[in-house]
Amino acid sequence: MSETAGAVCETCPRHCRLAEGATGYCRARSAVGGRVVCTNYGRLTSLALDPIEKKPLSFFHPGGNVLSIGSYGCNLRCPFCQNDSISQHGEDEVSWQQATPSALADLALRLRDERDNIGLAYTYNEPLVGWEFVRDCAVEIRKRGLQNVLVSNGCAEAAVIDVLAPLIDAANIDLKGPSQDYYDWVGGDFGAVCRTIRTLHKAGCHVEVTTLIVPGRNDADDDIDAIATFVASVSPDIPLHVTRFFPRWRMSDATPTPVSDIRRLADVARARLGRVLTGNC
Repeated sequence: MSETAGAVCETCPRHCRLAEGATGYCRARSAVGGRVVCTNYGRLTSLALDPIEKKPLSFFHPGGNVLSIGSYGCNLRCPFCQNDSISQHGEDEVSWQQATPSALADLALRLRDERDNIGLAYTYNEPLVGWEFVRDCAVEIRKRGLQNVLVSNGCAEAAVIDVLAPLIDAANIDLKGPSQDYYDWVGGDFGAVCRTIRTLHKAGCHVEVTTLIVPGRNDADDDIDAIATFVASVSPDIPLHVTRFFPRWRMSDATPTPVSDIRRLADVARARLGRVLTGNC
């Protein structure tokens, strides 16, 4: 492909076409030497040891901790983003420090004995916009006998998920809404997210799904029933977290989801799924 035509990013369904030196919609991938590369590789904005339940993963090594890392950038624009200070900014707008996969894996191993750490979680911003770093860290983590955890919006091309699926031990994927209409609002691809959930589960990854209930957007019984129906079609044993919205970012003046709505919708989902949990209540 000629430089004037631009390099096409194949990481997510957005397929940004970038002139040399330009950065994509996600703020984490740029055209360099006629191809699109991960420019947030190893650039950490966040590093913390979290309870595994915070991911949230309720049925994977419960009671354990996981070393959690994040960078910057995201390929969605959810107006209610909870991590907008890093996900909705680029390299010149955040503070970051460089890290290598081997150094992080060594740290995770040390924390296994000191703090009951089970491995490494890729989280906080959208980790799949820098999937190459996830892949390289995951290989090092596996060498040390630890676990890889992915917390993601799941909006990536099949080729990316096919590479990562054999390396990921557990994942929580946001299924934000029941249809492409909802994903048009947040700037994503409903089909790609559903495919990611199916692929990870088929690969033997422990999968849990989270749906944030936003008042007036996905809080009807039919919305959660459609989500639960899809999840059950993959496996009725997949846990679904029905989670309460709180005002953030571009929806800072909105009203939190009533707790009664969360409980009602969780009951709707339980008609199809065996493990439904409520969050932020």
